[in-house]
Amino acid sequence: MNDTVLIAGAGHAGFQVAVSLRQAKYAGRIALINDEKHLPYQRPPLSKAYLKSGGDPNSLMFRPEKFFQDQAIELISDRMVSIDRESRKLLLASGTAIDYGHLVLATGARNRMLDVPNASLPDVLYLRTLDESEVLRQRMPDKKHVVVIGAGFIGLEFAATARAKGLEVDVVELAPRVMARAVTPEISSYFHDRHSAAGIRLHYGVRATEIEADGDRVTGVALSDGQTLPCDLVVVGVGVLPNVEIAAAAGLPTAAGIIVDQQLLTSDPNISAIGDCALFESVRFGETMRVESVQNATDQARCVAARLTGDTKPYDGYPWFWSDQADDKLQIVGLTAGFDQVVIRGSVAERSFSAFCYKAGKLIGIESVNRAADHVFGRKILPLDKSVTPDQAADLSFDLKKAVA
Repeated sequence: MNDTVLIAGAGHAGFQVAVSLRQAKYAGRIALINDEKHLPYQRPPLSKAYLKSGGDPNSLMFRPEKFFQDQAIELISDRMVSIDRESRKLLLASGTAIDYGHLVLATGARNRMLDVPNASLPDVLYLRTLDESEVLRQRMPDKKHVVVIGAGFIGLEFAATARAKGLEVDVVELAPRVMARAVTPEISSYFHDRHSAAGIRLHYGVRATEIEADGDRVTGVALSDGQTLPCDLVVVGVGVLPNVEIAAAAGLPTAAGIIVDQQLLTSDPNISAIGDCALFESVRFGETMRVESVQNATDQARCVAARLTGDTKPYDGYPWFWSDQADDKLQIVGLTAGFDQVVIRGSVAERSFSAFCYKAGKLIGIESVNRAADHVFGRKILPLDKSVTPDQAADLSFDLKKAVA
């Protein structure tokens, strides 16, 4: 019997599977396919701390190379190109074929590309990988004016970083507010005001129609309302696409992700999928979903490692997220889509508040700004399927700890 666990993808999910297997005393071969030239690294700092720093890639690495050697985790610098499910082989770009006993697909997602004229010019950049962040870090000192396309987490994190470095910044967003798909209007309004106060110009309800240029030099971004924003740099953050193509070519069911069951298994009992690429059946929420977060990636990795070492259970991780924008920390716990009531706890004016989100009188999520205690409370109470009333949430004299006692 082949005891090789082969992990395709060395991001947060793939790295955590390998580590968790060794922590669970898995004695078989573990091989991690890494299609980047770097050791496995953290992504969240790429749009913030790394751009502000002196550019030391070692500061991002999960572990030094010696760790992988000591733990007998093979790092294979190559790229998966196809899966032979019948013979349980993974074909790599180098031409190497590797046998596996179990394959974990942690292939993540890739940037959604901007589809307008001149979008492939050298100074139209994206921000998801270390190499992309490094290109931006090196070019920013020579630039004066950046247009950021997309007012999601990444776009706003970069916009705040660029503004702090002295660049003129315009942000273009098709939706009517920042982070519209992720947060309540109350949180959007706060961050709109904060970014505007920092000198960032936000443009809503418009889309980029063309990157204007003089030869290969970016000169501006034309918008759907007829306006043109002058700039010498464009950073695009319009979402991601899950990497499902190789799985689909191998006959595995895919949709908006690689389809897996409650245990994160695909239709093939020898293949799991986790992280940003996985469309999973949630026992907790009773629906199929794909979640893009570090928490989801690492918790799913631990769930698969437990199953492969004899502890089979459904994945029931509770989602939480964060975003650091300038000196504001946004923390979110739960899924707030469909809320019908928002209660503010704390003080917006003092930059320390939370939006408690309710649906039919039940707490479904908390969005906190510079208020970590509320976030911690949410991570405790929501998985217990408990709640506090809207009046209790709004009352600062009410001790939230009593609700989880």
